[in-house]
Amino acid sequence: MSAQARLAPVKTRGRVITSAVAGAAAASLLAWGAWYGFGLVTALPVAHVVFAGELARLSAADLEAFAQGVRASPGATLDSIRAAARRVPWVRDATVRRVFPDAVEVTFTTHAPFARWNDDELVSAAGDVFAAPGAGTLPQLRGPDGSAARVVREYLLVVAAFAPLTSVSELRLSARGAWQARLASGHEIALGAGDWRPRAERFVRAWPKLTAEARAVDQVDLRYASGFAIKRPAKPALTLTPTLSKDRESKP
Repeated sequence: MSAQARLAPVKTRGRVITSAVAGAAAASLLAWGAWYGFGLVTALPVAHVVFAGELARLSAADLEAFAQGVRASPGATLDSIRAAARRVPWVRDATVRRVFPDAVEVTFTTHAPFARWNDDELVSAAGDVFAAPGAGTLPQLRGPDGSAARVVREYLLVVAAFAPLTSVSELRLSARGAWQARLASGHEIALGAGDWRPRAERFVRAWPKLTAEARAVDQVDLRYASGFAIKRPAKPALTLTPTLSKDRESKP
């Protein structure tokens, strides 16, 4: 009796160990099966592309061309599909997930255009430069490469400074760090480098007090400590065409 009592726990422990091993093996088998099944799903060619997210600015033609490219690339990974999605015009970012059994879902985040940048690009309020068609009427910003975010921030300050007079249609930053603005009235304003705001405030206060004739100028230079200079528009040159009277015409 005592020997059997001592052996019973050993047998019970053996059963526990065996059960644990069997459970671990079953879990491993299930995990392998799940991974094998996932591998089979991801190996299937993509037959359907589903779009989600911010789609208002994305053209149907661009989306269809993207979907055709995905469907025509049976070995494409999710990372490669995401990289291709980010090249669609107006797209800032994209996420991609596999949908059982043969589809992918692409969720887009798009840019919001703030202004035109240099010659043929756009810039967002965050300073992200991108290329996209059909942006409509926007202010024009110009500056050296890498300065887009700075120019956007300065443009907002220039708009606020000149708001009592008119809106600002263009702002330029030179390679030397000088600012020049174009007002909606057509006036070119040389703001200069450094802190231009005190000079702009002085100009905004003085401008309404000038006569209409004094305000009929092309350019205003604010780069002075105690005032500003104005440049009148150049008058077109008078062109005279000499004519000969009949009695003075040369005869053959």
